[in-house]
Amino acid sequence: MHFLKRLSRIIDLHYKHHSRRCLTSNSNTGVKIEAEQDKKNILVEHFEAITLIGINRPESKNALNVATAQKLSDKLDEFENDENSVVGILYGTGGNFCSGYDLKEIAQYNGKNEEVLPQFGSLANKIELCKKPLIAAINGYALGIGFELALMCDLRVMEKGAVLGFANRRFGIPILCGGTVRLPALIGYSRAIELILTGRYIDAKEAHSCGLINRLTETGSGIVYFIVTNNEMYRYIKKYVLGIAVNFANSLVKFPRKTLLADRASAYFATFSAKQLEEAVQFEKDNASHLVFEEGVAGAKRFVTEGLGKHGKFYNITERKTKFKELDKEFL
Repeated sequence: MHFLKRLSRIIDLHYKHHSRRCLTSNSNTGVKIEAEQDKKNILVEHFEAITLIGINRPESKNALNVATAQKLSDKLDEFENDENSVVGILYGTGGNFCSGYDLKEIAQYNGKNEEVLPQFGSLANKIELCKKPLIAAINGYALGIGFELALMCDLRVMEKGAVLGFANRRFGIPILCGGTVRLPALIGYSRAIELILTGRYIDAKEAHSCGLINRLTETGSGIVYFIVTNNEMYRYIKKYVLGIAVNFANSLVKFPRKTLLADRASAYFATFSAKQLEEAVQFEKDNASHLVFEEGVAGAKRFVTEGLGKHGKFYNITERKTKFKELDKEFL
């Protein structure tokens, strides 16, 4: 039962709403606190053959800064190379999956070093298929890079109250983690290009109807089954989408691994390799990376200083000079 208690703590953290003080680096003590906090920005737990990887920056709705993006990339690599782990689950704590890149960090860009921006780290270069199945447990906001992380996963479980979208459209920050490649492959060009161009949010019901997600759950519902010891099956009832994702992952663990992975690789090859995925993703980077500096930094600064785009607002993004002139009487 210790196994179940550990899972209970993780799932509770997944949805625990709590406030944290803003950290500062004005003193040596502050620096130590920030360093310690960075270590906790990504949480990893192992439950038999399932690995849970959690983004843990609830005070910023799990937005990714450079340190967190690098840590997440490292933990994904560790998951791939762990022989004891068969399926991974990516989730966010505090009520949100991932709200995008940390605009406060982007707004501080000084025009000198691209590496200080999270878009250009190792996470953005994860083009190849992960060696093992990944499941996204989506709740709250999954925006920008959060949306792209969900697209990188094989399977997606989503709560009814959650939303997906490329909200980075508001700030002039381009899509650089394969989103323009993977989304059309999953739901078709026509549906995908609307979401890419408009940046509008898509709710769970619409996402499920177009095949973007695999499981649609009520907010705060789920039954998880585990085989613990002595061939006895314990039923552990726990709320929240993470429970459904764990149950989903547990249903895959029972199958022979090599065949499961071979069939998965074949499906991926048929979907992407014929379209030259590497070239498509590289084109995405070559075509849009410079726009982070031309428009994205300015947009991030306006978010920080003016509140541009906060709370899902899509208006007053650019200044529009509209002049009204009197209509000719023939048109009246």
